[in-house]
Amino acid sequence: MTTPQEPGTPGKKTTARKTAASSGSAARKTTTAAKSAAATSKTTAARKTTTAARKTATPAVRKTTAKAAPAKTTTRARTTRAAANGGDAAASSAPGGTSVTATGVIDETPGGAAAGAGAGGATAVKDREAILEVVNLQKYFPVTRGIIFRSKVGDVKAVDGLNFSIAKGETLGLVGESGCGKSTTGRLLVRLLEPTAGTVRFSGTDITHLSASRLQPFRRDIQMIFQDPYSSLNPRHTIGTIVSAPFRIQGIATPKGIKRSVQELLELVGLSPEHYNRYPHEFSGGQRQRIGIARALALRPKLIVCDEPVSALDVSIQAQVINLLQDVQSELDLTYVFIAHDLSVVRHISNRVAVMYLGKIVELADNIDLYEHPLHPYTHALLSAVPVPDPDREKSRERILLSGDVPSPLNPPPACRFHTRCWKAQEICKTVEPPLLEIAPRHEVACHFPEERVLV
Repeated sequence: MTTPQEPGTPGKKTTARKTAASSGSAARKTTTAAKSAAATSKTTAARKTTTAARKTATPAVRKTTAKAAPAKTTTRARTTRAAANGGDAAASSAPGGTSVTATGVIDETPGGAAAGAGAGGATAVKDREAILEVVNLQKYFPVTRGIIFRSKVGDVKAVDGLNFSIAKGETLGLVGESGCGKSTTGRLLVRLLEPTAGTVRFSGTDITHLSASRLQPFRRDIQMIFQDPYSSLNPRHTIGTIVSAPFRIQGIATPKGIKRSVQELLELVGLSPEHYNRYPHEFSGGQRQRIGIARALALRPKLIVCDEPVSALDVSIQAQVINLLQDVQSELDLTYVFIAHDLSVVRHISNRVAVMYLGKIVELADNIDLYEHPLHPYTHALLSAVPVPDPDREKSRERILLSGDVPSPLNPPPACRFHTRCWKAQEICKTVEPPLLEIAPRHEVACHFPEERVLV
């Protein structure tokens, strides 16, 4: 006779089935865990074996790599070293060369040659094709009188008849007094100003009077680093917005994304990717100039006009920025037009140097040739003002003091514009303008009486 079950109480058969099911599930879990443990142990052993093999093979690979190619120092490492050393020198000079010291003077060793790009760069780039050609370039700013009825009374001849060319990978230095037209020339080259006359050819294409729409593709290849690192950055924009502006304007999409590309540019110029969301006022002058350099490098241009990029910086920071520009030039094969007042910096970084006076080039030569064998009187006067880090030599050097003031570009002197201050001026200098002629290999001078003068 079957015993009745109480309501809500499972029977014995049901309980037995559940117990059996639980035992089977536990057994299956145990088996799965055992298999997983075995697989994990095999994988771990395989990884350890692979790691050991890699460690064993790594020294041989490193040795082979070291023999095949010399180690390359990155831009950031060089920048870090320069900062650690206090920026005492712009770069190490070649044996018997020239370097820029922390006091901003020319450090010359007897029988030396210019350091950096100027030492062997002139020979390396002189045979390359010209990337930029300038023919009779002029820029006149009109001067008007009156408020309602304006009338033109004259022109400020800021740039008046420049002729030069720049080879690919070369650095051309522009030097001269304030107001001689250096910055105006730089703005004309990148077409921030419309030339009054003349021709500017970039890679064989005449860009002198191109419209804004036709000029836009050339903007990718021609960029500019501005003089003032404070006013050239928008204080209301973050660094990421400022550096990414060229990508947005040109409508360029990068494979890694614009943000990642900007962060890589910041790393290239020695800044941290974390600076992406910061504002310009949070940086020092040297860091701001690095941001300007990163913006100029964004589109990988071929030509960069550097408009006094270190004049507003401390000497130690100048050395770091100069090192950075040279490192980036060698890595990306850039061409520079370097505008500066400091003849020591120009000597260090340039392959060729053009000396300007009142809107004209008065002397153009290779770096070493111009500094060691100047021919124009104005070049003699400029070089005599550069200090030398040797007290004995400094005392015995002849300092050329020019008389009078710089004439106004509104009414420049006729013929040779330097004759009002030149100690060698004669009657012909007041009536006939001397042309810029090549009187020695790759050495052009605009003077009726060129003379090599040794500055002791």
